[in-house]
Amino acid sequence: MQLTGSEIVIECLKEQGVDTVFGYPGGAILNVYDELYKHSDEITHILTSHEQGAAHAADGYARATGKVGVCFATSGPGATNLVTGIATAYMDSIPIVAITCNVGVSLLGKDSFQEIDIAGITMPITKHNFIVKDVKDLAETIRKAFVIAKKDRPGPVLIDIPKDVTANKAEYKKESIKPVEPSRDIFEDDIQTALKIITKAKKPYIFVGGGAVLSGASEELYTFAKKVDAPVTDSLMGKGAFPGTDPLYTGMLGMHGTKTANYGVSECDLLIVIGARFSDRVTGNARKFAKNAKILQFDIDAAEMNKNVLITDGVVGDIKTVLGILNERLEQQDHAEWVEKIMDYKKRYPLSYHPDVLTGPYVVEEIYRQTKGDAVIVTEVGQHQMWAAQFYKFTKPRTLLTSGGLGTMGYGLGASIGAKTGLPDRTVVNIAGDGCFRMNMNEIATAVRHSIPIIQVVINNHVLGMVRQWQDLFYGKRYSATVLNDAVDFVKLAEAMGAKGIRATTQEEFKEAFEKALTLNRPVVIDCQVDSDDKVWPMVAPGAPINEAFDEKDLKKQK
Repeated sequence: MQLTGSEIVIECLKEQGVDTVFGYPGGAILNVYDELYKHSDEITHILTSHEQGAAHAADGYARATGKVGVCFATSGPGATNLVTGIATAYMDSIPIVAITCNVGVSLLGKDSFQEIDIAGITMPITKHNFIVKDVKDLAETIRKAFVIAKKDRPGPVLIDIPKDVTANKAEYKKESIKPVEPSRDIFEDDIQTALKIITKAKKPYIFVGGGAVLSGASEELYTFAKKVDAPVTDSLMGKGAFPGTDPLYTGMLGMHGTKTANYGVSECDLLIVIGARFSDRVTGNARKFAKNAKILQFDIDAAEMNKNVLITDGVVGDIKTVLGILNERLEQQDHAEWVEKIMDYKKRYPLSYHPDVLTGPYVVEEIYRQTKGDAVIVTEVGQHQMWAAQFYKFTKPRTLLTSGGLGTMGYGLGASIGAKTGLPDRTVVNIAGDGCFRMNMNEIATAVRHSIPIIQVVINNHVLGMVRQWQDLFYGKRYSATVLNDAVDFVKLAEAMGAKGIRATTQEEFKEAFEKALTLNRPVVIDCQVDSDDKVWPMVAPGAPINEAFDEKDLKKQK
């Protein structure tokens, strides 16, 4: 049948099983929005307050559900406002499809009103992108975009459609979409080598990254860790792939990782890296990272092998598939003495915080207690992000949604709206610092407009906390542009946008505030007043090896 380009867009989204789109309309995309109006009973549209919020919402929806997130924007500034959200998804390998519309084909390249080369702009931060100049190519392009976004290592894809293409007609035939299956082409020699290396190890350690979450490999990972009989650490993106309550779990690795994990990885003789890319925040001084160990890496992307750290051997393939094969062939290992040593480190170097006042760690632990560890936790970026990673025990994948690679302040509120939209029966909490909350706090209005009952917790220390921490430790306490000493009242602001606002200055006040928030079934903002000088411990100084992690007690000993 003959359909317009805008009709083809909507029909293709329905083919893909898309039930929610996040976006903001404008002139160039008006035909698509007009068609979307006619299908509002099939596809829900969440009108965000800003296009960046739409991109982050699509990202949060994708991380929480495992589906592809979809966002819409118009040409020019509408499209460019998506860029930060697209880059955030790209750095963390999150599958989203961003659909923008542009000026007509005849106006392209002429500096027309609200024209921008969004395909050119986003080329370095998308897995692939398209500009569709002929309506006959539109359906095939959309189908291809969803496959690319999901297949192998996921990532964002952008489709730019000139306005006249959304109005022109072409023949459309509905297709049945087949699930995208991971590639199972894994070299047998690599598997054999991995088995030999693992069985010869005396002191193995397992390091888990976001690839284990994306591949849905939690069960296989758990079996593998028990078979290898090795302690487990993770990156920020790997949280929940291996249960944080398991005795073998030793906390996060890297700059703000536990001393246990940092010391253990520095002393092991084999580091098994599962779906992690050796970020500089994990490795510290890369030349001294795991210098006593052979490194065995499993990753779906061959480009990650030997990119940041030289490895001994690797297996390229889908993590779930690789671990499944290894679990079938690997005999039970026994490293009781090594595991006991690491467990002793856990007893000697626990995470701690000041017990009697309201602090970020207390807030996170109280959220954990009241949600019984079953919430979807979203964060912004900074000290609160690290406290969430340290003190909330993630036992399931897709329960920590955070900007790891790009470190995007302003990510969490939009992402929490996307997560709650995708998982309406789950408690969704966004933990923010006051600096981050200011960046996209207008999305509280979005949550209210669409009756999306997220809980927004603001760790309000009246400073840019993580930057101030660096200034305090490494810049002679010169607090340049990091003090937020203004009169912004987040409680009044929340109420002005239609949400419930609550202020907490003590542990008891926060406990009561969060209990109330869980019962209200509406957007809630809790403003938690904490000390400006609270810090994230432990810490590794930039450029130092990870086994030189230090904390507050270590600093006092040096004085």
